[in-house]
Amino acid sequence: MRRLYLPLVLFFFVILEGVAIELLPASFVMSDLLIIPHWVFIFLLYIALFYDNDRTYFSVLYGAIFGLLIDIVYTGVLGVYMFAYAFTIYVMHGIRKLLHSNIYVTILLGIIGILFADFTIYLVYSVVGLTDMVLEDYMLYRLLPTIIANLLFLLVLYPITKNRLSKWQDEQITKTIN
Repeated sequence: MRRLYLPLVLFFFVILEGVAIELLPASFVMSDLLIIPHWVFIFLLYIALFYDNDRTYFSVLYGAIFGLLIDIVYTGVLGVYMFAYAFTIYVMHGIRKLLHSNIYVTILLGIIGILFADFTIYLVYSVVGLTDMVLEDYMLYRLLPTIIANLLFLLVLYPITKNRLSKWQDEQITKTIN
């Protein structure tokens, strides 16, 4: 049953991303700002930081699976979120090996990861012609508000997620040894 916790939480965040805009105040929704929730990516980052060890890549696997699910449910192009999430989490997993996992590293990797994943999505959509937003407008009206909003979500989720994922990792290691 414990093996299902991570996919269930990720599936819950996929659903919540769809209604996230409804949770924002109307002044944000009616403005020129575009805030894209990357809550699945934030939880994948937590899995990479606090659940995976150096030789396991559950976060990358879940990034590919749930990125594809986001592509199927919310976008018209298959593979964009799957590639952006899985590749970015793979890079974050590699960087994690160089740094200690604490709140400052989590914030830093969260900002870099959201920036990289969202910019990759924008780049692919620009290349295939699905967006005509110029780079300056993208950075000002979409990227900056998206990073700030997702960083707030990351900070809210940190105390809840860190200890729970570390505990699940310890249980997984104990189970593997026995």
